[in-house]
Amino acid sequence: MKLPLLLTSVFLAVPAFAADLPTIPDKPLGEKKELLFSDDFEGAEPAKVWHKVVPTFAVEKGVLKGTQTRDKNVPAADGKPAVTAHAAVHGLEIPTKDSVVEVKIRFDGATVIDVEFDDRKYTGAHYGHICRAQVRLNGVTIIDERDGTMRNDIYEMNKDASKKAEVAKLLTGRRVTYPAKLEAGKWYTMGVETVGDEMRVTLDGKPAAYLKSSGIGHATKSKIELGVGGKDGSFDDIKVWNAEPAKK
Repeated sequence: MKLPLLLTSVFLAVPAFAADLPTIPDKPLGEKKELLFSDDFEGAEPAKVWHKVVPTFAVEKGVLKGTQTRDKNVPAADGKPAVTAHAAVHGLEIPTKDSVVEVKIRFDGATVIDVEFDDRKYTGAHYGHICRAQVRLNGVTIIDERDGTMRNDIYEMNKDASKKAEVAKLLTGRRVTYPAKLEAGKWYTMGVETVGDEMRVTLDGKPAAYLKSSGIGHATKSKIELGVGGKDGSFDDIKVWNAEPAKK
């Protein structure tokens, strides 16, 4: 059986669900190969391979908790620089092309939790953003950022309200949102398969979202990042594998 979510520097609201969503493959896109990384967060601090991107994350009772602390724009004043609202982001330097990421997630007040892939050396998209998978209590989103929302020309055009229609046309096919019904305070295992130009998301092993788009196929995804919008979002038992296309 087969089952039939513009992001700038902050998480934006979920758009209306599309009526003609792509069919989600019922089988995995890729086969897991060597395990590249795992962390159960049982230490007092995150493993040294983790690095802060945007505050704030902390390990508490064997769980990595993210809390968005930059929750509003603050203008420059009294010699202090301006602060732009941004989700909390925690990063890993794990170069991948095709991969499978599995991580337990829990909404403890957060509005959105995501797994993101970046390539800081790529200059064709804002801050090297490539693609991401987002989960909300009511939906699952996949976004091609490299050739969509973060592509340099589109990113700049999106700042001009008069170009809204033009931007929307350029973004056709670059993101999808599938409905979901999740509960706050409950653990879910989020799976993110990225194989070629396809991404598939599962929740507790069940197909939840799928997108085929050119930016997803970026060959040098050098970073994996976890993001939390709102307060709070929890992670546990993350694993990252290299993958190869599944046999047909």
